[in-house]
Amino acid sequence: MRKIILAIIGVLLIIASFLFAKKLIADKNKPKPVAAKVIKTVFIDTVQNSTIPIVIPAQGNLTAKQRVELYAEVQGVFRPGSKLFKAGQTYRQGQTLIRVDASEYYASVQSAKSNLYNSIAAIMPDLRLDFSDIFQKWQSYLNGFDLNKTTPKLPEMTSDKENYFITGRGIVTNYYNVKNLEQRLAKYSITAPFSGILTEALVTEGSLIRNGQKLGEFINPSVYEMEVAISKSFANILKVGESVSLTNLDKTESYTGTVSRVNGSIDAATQTITVFIEVKDSNLKEGMYLEANLDAKQIENAIEIDRNLLLEDQQIFVVKDSVLDMIPAKPIHFSDTKVVLKDVPNGTVILKRAVPGAYAGMLVKPFTENVQAKDSIK
Repeated sequence: MRKIILAIIGVLLIIASFLFAKKLIADKNKPKPVAAKVIKTVFIDTVQNSTIPIVIPAQGNLTAKQRVELYAEVQGVFRPGSKLFKAGQTYRQGQTLIRVDASEYYASVQSAKSNLYNSIAAIMPDLRLDFSDIFQKWQSYLNGFDLNKTTPKLPEMTSDKENYFITGRGIVTNYYNVKNLEQRLAKYSITAPFSGILTEALVTEGSLIRNGQKLGEFINPSVYEMEVAISKSFANILKVGESVSLTNLDKTESYTGTVSRVNGSIDAATQTITVFIEVKDSNLKEGMYLEANLDAKQIENAIEIDRNLLLEDQQIFVVKDSVLDMIPAKPIHFSDTKVVLKDVPNGTVILKRAVPGAYAGMLVKPFTENVQAKDSIK
């Protein structure tokens, strides 16, 4: 019985060994599965060369084109006027901005004018006797002399004899002394040189003003200028009078400006040139930041693509028979996000969007609206 059991076990082992060996041979000869090729869907565009305008973006803040910093040239107490001297106060041209107490100085001016009058009156008898031909001229001058008005100009001297006589009496010297005092008296009052608004007030009514002290700032809020710096390569292209598109930083408002001035020198440190853009709008305020788009020039027979589509060796990917290839391109101008290229033939199919991991020889499938529609139905 024992021998029969051992025999059966031996037969089973032989059969199992045979089946295992057969399986190993079958697995060895079995072909490996072929990995399916992955074909990426890409966005493409067909090249059509055209005229590409070069637009230079630049940013800057607005400053009033007409701007006056107010400084005191005399000393005295600030007297109240018809309007409070406060920031935001508007004035018309010719209105008094600041009036400094000049009562003491005014008295000295009147004294000098009186001395001049007396000097001329003292020579009138001599003129009547020795210079009868010019007596009436000087008599008319005295008759028109008013101490409460600006000193009139001395009569014109027509002969050397008259000149020597009048000058020798010190009348000409006295006259110019009076005019000098009157000029200084006018500085006790500051008037608005144009209609505008006070943007800064550093003194208040009743305070003592000192010579050379800054009093405030006055601007014309109707015209502003924006200073921007651009590359020196466009120095000979930008022209005065060209229209410029302006927007605020939020891109919610747009304005139109004009190139008013172009600096004649280039900044040695930054190699840029300064351009001034004039803009008028009631919604603008001094200090606002705006972005300008300056039309510099136009490139003939060129295309504009995203900067990330241009490779480091100045090549771009093209699609030929569903396979990626590379061709050389000549970059002309770079902006923040775009690049202008030349030497790309018309009809060339290029990538419209960058493909991660792209390489020459890569199989691709152009994206179409029909494919997208079928995929959405599925």
